[in-house]
Amino acid sequence: MTHALLITADETLLDELVRLCAAAGTTPDVAADVGTALQGWSSAALVLLGADLAPDLARASPPRRDGVHVVAWGAAPDGVFRTALAVGAEGVALLPGSAEWLAAVLGDVGDVGRARGLTIGVMPGSGGAGATTFACGLAQLASRTGPTVVLDADPLGPGVDRVLGLEERPGARWGDLAGTAGRLSARSLREGIPRYADLGVLTWGSGDRRELDVPTVREVLSAARRGHDTVVVDLPRSADPVTEEIGHRCDQVLVVVAASVTGIASAARLVARFGDRSRLRLVVRGGGAEPEAVGRAVGVPLIAAMGDQRGLAESIDLGIGPMRSRRGPLGRAARTVLGLMPVAA
Repeated sequence: MTHALLITADETLLDELVRLCAAAGTTPDVAADVGTALQGWSSAALVLLGADLAPDLARASPPRRDGVHVVAWGAAPDGVFRTALAVGAEGVALLPGSAEWLAAVLGDVGDVGRARGLTIGVMPGSGGAGATTFACGLAQLASRTGPTVVLDADPLGPGVDRVLGLEERPGARWGDLAGTAGRLSARSLREGIPRYADLGVLTWGSGDRRELDVPTVREVLSAARRGHDTVVVDLPRSADPVTEEIGHRCDQVLVVVAASVTGIASAARLVARFGDRSRLRLVVRGGGAEPEAVGRAVGVPLIAAMGDQRGLAESIDLGIGPMRSRRGPLGRAARTVLGLMPVAA
């Protein structure tokens, strides 16, 4: 399932669809009649069904499938939305007005059918808890088994690119994506951000810490999940709309807690603001208290605990990132977390 199927006998529409496929780097199969369309219907990654053949195809009752869009040139023909429902299409796109949106859809053809990436939020229970370091270490470990991205959603944090040694890598930052309209393709995000091997990062540029907005974050998170096996989000402690939006879309949110009296008290106050705590899990750092006791005091199930790791600051300063060894306290805790993660929603 790595190709698009174009179903239309309208030459004007077909020419535009073929042009969009070429721009997106996608080689399409073309069906100019219903019989040919049915042969490739189930195997195509994406189906673009021309409004001219949509009624005939609907009468043939093809099996329901994802990734079907009805397309038309100019104004919407009478009954096209009813026909789109009949074939199980996700929507109707009118060209040339929807060309940019359709190009983004075609850009994701190689990712159609893959499972959406597991999304893990990491939030500090108190200042200095080490949440950003844990988020970056978790992402480094996850990237050894598949494409992974760290989204930096904490404008007051150190910057995930600096923690991972990627601050000099070229690529898009939040400022380049803020306020963009339309659909962001998974491939555009994956190939456009700073990365090393299978690990990518999205953070702010130097001197640019503008506030994120919900629509941009929602679109970026959707593209990140479509194009990566694992998405790690470095979250702030603030209770703002962006943080809440991300939290709702995470499969699990890890609260990193320092095992101290002040750390536990601060984490308990943070957790109290969550109405639904079912996806919250605790990562306890340090040896000041028993991890299980910390979990009971905070009111969130414990998922992992880690002691302090020697040489951690040096590893980050050298640009290696926090995950220098899988056998250290951070590596063991990260392995435990990834091993207990739910299947992505």
